[in-house]
Amino acid sequence: MAVTATDPITAPAPKSVSILGSTGSVGCSTIDLIRRQPADFHVEALTGNSNVDLLARQARELNAKLAVVADPERYGALKDALAGTDIAVAAGPEAVVEAASRPAEWVMAAIVGAAGLAPTLEAVKRGATVGLANKECLVSAGDIFIREIERHGATLLPVDSEHSAIFQVFEFDQADKVSKIILTASGGPFRTASKADMAKVTPEQAVAHPNWDMGAKISIDSATMMNKGLELIEAFHLFPVSESQIEILVHPQSIIHSLVEYVDASVLAQLGTPDMRTPIAYALAWPSRMPAPSPKLSLAEIGSLTFEPPDLERFPALRLAREALRAGGAAPTVLNAANEIAVARFLAGDIGFLDIPRLVEAVLDEIPASEISTLDDVLDADAEARRVTRLIS
Repeated sequence: MAVTATDPITAPAPKSVSILGSTGSVGCSTIDLIRRQPADFHVEALTGNSNVDLLARQARELNAKLAVVADPERYGALKDALAGTDIAVAAGPEAVVEAASRPAEWVMAAIVGAAGLAPTLEAVKRGATVGLANKECLVSAGDIFIREIERHGATLLPVDSEHSAIFQVFEFDQADKVSKIILTASGGPFRTASKADMAKVTPEQAVAHPNWDMGAKISIDSATMMNKGLELIEAFHLFPVSESQIEILVHPQSIIHSLVEYVDASVLAQLGTPDMRTPIAYALAWPSRMPAPSPKLSLAEIGSLTFEPPDLERFPALRLAREALRAGGAAPTVLNAANEIAVARFLAGDIGFLDIPRLVEAVLDEIPASEISTLDDVLDADAEARRVTRLIS
């Protein structure tokens, strides 16, 4: 029935959102989008790790109902920073999980590392729509998360640019007609560097990504290409394809974010400038779309797009990730945890750049790929991998 001038028009209610990891790179980008359309969103909860000043500013600006700092020692500082407001304050890992249980329709899961597992799973268990930017949920506990998503009717929307790209062009009702998915990779800052030069890389050089503005840990993962190995494991859980149907292709310009090839030789791709606000906006507005301030793509100005296969000899992290996925069980959990500690040791100046994959492989060799059935199994394997990685010289 057509709407006439006399019919009342009801504006859609604001979408209620919580942002787990609001002070990180993805969290800040999410808030930037909400800030631009404040009438369309209502913020239930914000959580941060330890940056109380930024968390308090965000909570005040967005009038969040709850602000949580993961570091319990920062509770007093956050309470003082939000004094005089009606914003509830809490601290500690359990409070972060409680924030995820709050009744927000949409939850951004952007806590980096294993700390994001329990709160993201809590949001899944209440059937929320989850924008997933935490790799560990699917890398370390993929089978568990997918099982809980199906059990509770939750919706999982990938926020990584590569998985978002695949999600946008993957025909789920014709999954059997997909021949492969292709994850593109920038190649990082050392794409053309020799191993001798890579051995001398400093943390400052490794965090300087040529295309993306990311946090230190993710930037190091891009430099070693471990990020693409982790994304391969994520893609295996996100999309109904086998490990052998997932290909990695180096694309230095980071314009084509990933591709899907079908049995009729058609290849569908999603393109855009390298700005995380594009895939975040897609997830935040889904199933609709919303404006994003990302620079518009001009292929004429870019002129050319190039592609090359990854060098598995200089970037062994890709091989390690594929082997861990094939091994199954705790192997992906061990891979992720060992990498996280190895990256931290590199950033602290304790080991060299090339030692990162060397340590990860050594830990994978030492710890058996035991069965993973529960989140406790994941956390146990994660803790053991971290312990072993800290000890290896």
